[in-house]
Amino acid sequence: MEKFTRLEQTAIPLDIENVDTDQIIPARFLKATDREGFGENLFRDWRYDKNNKPITDFVLNNPTFAGPILVAGNNFGCGSSREHAAWALADFGFKVVISSFFADIFKGNVLNNGLLPIQVSDSQLQTIFKAIKENPNCEFIVDLVGQCIKIPSINLHIDFEINSYKKTCLINGYDDIDYLINNKHKIEEFERKRNA
Repeated sequence: MEKFTRLEQTAIPLDIENVDTDQIIPARFLKATDREGFGENLFRDWRYDKNNKPITDFVLNNPTFAGPILVAGNNFGCGSSREHAAWALADFGFKVVISSFFADIFKGNVLNNGLLPIQVSDSQLQTIFKAIKENPNCEFIVDLVGQCIKIPSINLHIDFEINSYKKTCLINGYDDIDYLINNKHKIEEFERKRNA
């Protein structure tokens, strides 16, 4: 995985609540086991009509909004526990997803795939949506080390929580196996002391 410490970028607002994993990546696209290529079908039924023409009023097709940060409505990633939803978001180019609530399994899946889910309060989420809609070019500063989001143009600062293990993995670009390999010397030392 890529290392993640800090991101200064714009965001895309998906102001829709209760977005489930089947809307993120429809079930008919789950046949592949390789993580590549899922991004082209992210929100497929919202991005394209039945003739595969882009639906112009869907936010991902709107050139006004761009960036690797997705700001989503409450209860994002609910429904079935498909890891493909995280694959699709990452393959599309998202690095951060902000919402006021994430389904637990979805949250774990995005963390395991190098994306940072940031949970904010309902009122903070509405402030963020308003900021993007008023100025689509407003810059976000996402600081994983300091565990905060800033939008300097509106003087907004929000602290967020993250599991310390997952934080370490994101900062170092580790998946679970990489983390164990990196700590091999500690494991071996523990075994030596235990056997002594």
